[in-house]
Amino acid sequence: MEFVDRIYTLAARIRELKEHTTTEEATKNALVLPFLQALGYDTFDPRVVEPEFTADVGTKKGEKVDYAIKRDGSPVMLIEVKCCGATLDQGKANQLIRYFQATQNVRIGILTDGVIYKFFSDLDRHNMMDDKPFMVFDFLNVEEALIPELRKLANEKFDIEATLAAAQDLKHIRQLKSLLAEEMRNPSDELVRLFAKEVHSGQLRTNVIDDYREKMKLAFRHVINDVINERLQTAMQDNAYPEAPEEPRKEEPKRAIETTQEEWEAFYAVKSILREVVDPERVFIRDAASYCAVLLDDNNRKPVCRFHFNGKQKYVGLLDENKKETRHAIAGVDDLFSMAEALAATAQRY
Repeated sequence: MEFVDRIYTLAARIRELKEHTTTEEATKNALVLPFLQALGYDTFDPRVVEPEFTADVGTKKGEKVDYAIKRDGSPVMLIEVKCCGATLDQGKANQLIRYFQATQNVRIGILTDGVIYKFFSDLDRHNMMDDKPFMVFDFLNVEEALIPELRKLANEKFDIEATLAAAQDLKHIRQLKSLLAEEMRNPSDELVRLFAKEVHSGQLRTNVIDDYREKMKLAFRHVINDVINERLQTAMQDNAYPEAPEEPRKEEPKRAIETTQEEWEAFYAVKSILREVVDPERVFIRDAASYCAVLLDDNNRKPVCRFHFNGKQKYVGLLDENKKETRHAIAGVDDLFSMAEALAATAQRY
């Protein structure tokens, strides 16, 4: 299974189990250890993953950190686990800061509740963990752009220099995003002056700056709306299927179609299953009002399965050689793996 597929499969597992994970020990076993396994670490080998790692801090002896990831016998990452749902504020990070400083070879510290992972390093001062994380990975809202950065920490791809270089970039990007967001909410005098002088012919007095500040806010909103509309139009053009016969039909009120996180997780699970029989690039998702379909070659005449997730009970529609659909009730996305043989057979028929 490819790394990206492992991450989305894990995201589906976390979504399903988080409500049942009510203690720190359960968080470790149900959520954190599967995360380490997804990164390719052998959680049953204490030479690789050492639980309850001792990190003596000053006069405090026997201080324990939940996990240490080791390479060549030395710890390179420390992981502090809190109960699922706990707030991962600065107070929770203070303990990890002490462990980080006491362990010389460690360059990565991770604070997690099994759902959200905060990654820290020592970018500002060597061997002193930064106050703010360079990356935050939320399994309930997976940012696909962060998956390659996460992979740099995987066992088979571990590259501390590449990770630290990327960490510096991510840190700066996070800071810039924060500044941009604040400027969009409330443009500073400096930014307003920079733009206003390009379009205003008179003096930029205080009342003029205040007037242009409101115009800047409106301009930001217009730019964002234009980008969204452009992407929507592109998506609609990409989803045009000339092979489908055009039939006159009665106009119906348009309904917004939103592909849910659970549908995306199910799609990635099916894509992972089909990897054994077809090129993953041939597997597509297409949403509709009543169901969400997985298609081969982005062709509506080659349906692999359909997700009926709009009701309380979730169903997966499997199709026979005549494309007759049979619905199967599922409890969660993981149930799709029990249908792997049928899904693969359907794809192979095309």
